[in-house]
Amino acid sequence: MAVRDFEAAARATLDPVHADFIAGGAHDEITVRANEAAFRRLRLLPRVLRGSAERELGVELPGARARMPVLLSPTAFHRLLVPEGEVAAARAAASAGALMIASMASTVAIGEVAEAARKAAPDGEQPALWFQLYIQPDLEITEALVRRAADAGCQALVVTVDSPVHGTHERNRRNGFHDLPPGLRCENLVDLRDGESGHVRQIVMSPEISWTQVDWLRRITDLPVLLKGVLHPEDARLAVRHGVDGLLLSNHGGRQLDTVPATLELLPEIAAAVGGRIPVILDGGVRRGTDVVKALALGASAVGIGRPVMWALADGGEAGVGRLLELLRDEVDDALALCGATGVRDVGPELVRPPAPPGRVPGSWDGGPV
Repeated sequence: MAVRDFEAAARATLDPVHADFIAGGAHDEITVRANEAAFRRLRLLPRVLRGSAERELGVELPGARARMPVLLSPTAFHRLLVPEGEVAAARAAASAGALMIASMASTVAIGEVAEAARKAAPDGEQPALWFQLYIQPDLEITEALVRRAADAGCQALVVTVDSPVHGTHERNRRNGFHDLPPGLRCENLVDLRDGESGHVRQIVMSPEISWTQVDWLRRITDLPVLLKGVLHPEDARLAVRHGVDGLLLSNHGGRQLDTVPATLELLPEIAAAVGGRIPVILDGGVRRGTDVVKALALGASAVGIGRPVMWALADGGEAGVGRLLELLRDEVDDALALCGATGVRDVGPELVRPPAPPGRVPGSWDGGPV
């Protein structure tokens, strides 16, 4: 079985409108296709006679340790797919030792998601759980969301910064998909305003959000703050100067600005810009264990997966996501062994062709304090 098989299986059972919501992107979906195509163009060039009986797949990330370099990127509306919603994904991630980033637009409240993860984690392990956040123009509401995440035990905040306005999804427009169906709501938004019921319209995108709000967020919380959606190397350098704890190199899965480059194409330059001072996690187009190794070789500390988690959840709930993570873990382990690597930290640009452009050799975050 391959990661792509989960999509075919899910489409056989999903409402086509919901399947389009998962698969679709902005406008002509050029960036959606580019994310996967970039991995297909890059080649692995293995080393030999450097064998090891076992490979170390664990990664240290801000506030958390994970047993594999594949994390669950934030995706919304899981209860469109299965009744348990985000709880099912959280259990599968915790059981596998994978980090999960819970979405602000989750259909299950973060406290319940965190409790499910704690119960599913192996004895003695703390589940790795971060919370994704859109900074709201009303900073009191933003601060309330931060408190909810901290009280639930989340170990970091992931601030999505590529969404000053909503991207235009033509599939959703054609299908008339704009709201959650009756009985579902964004549970993290409940009771933030008088009379508000958790409607998705409560998430306000604002083109006025700037570094000022990022600095404010760092002042009001002790949690590590990572930014999701930084694509330009100058913004990556600014993130380091503003004391950000990490970056998720993401083009929102092609769901915001169409025709931006694939994240893999940008990775060497972003990694060079931060110079190993903070971790860079790549998000977008990962479908194979070899894709994970390619991203690690070009400077990523780990990778995130979004759509595959949704497909696996629709196909088999918690068990489906568990199968997905087991599959990717096995593929990563095999790819590392075949590349002559002893683990994720033993992967560098010499293992890929074409290599990183001259002068843009990736840095390597050492997993230490940031």
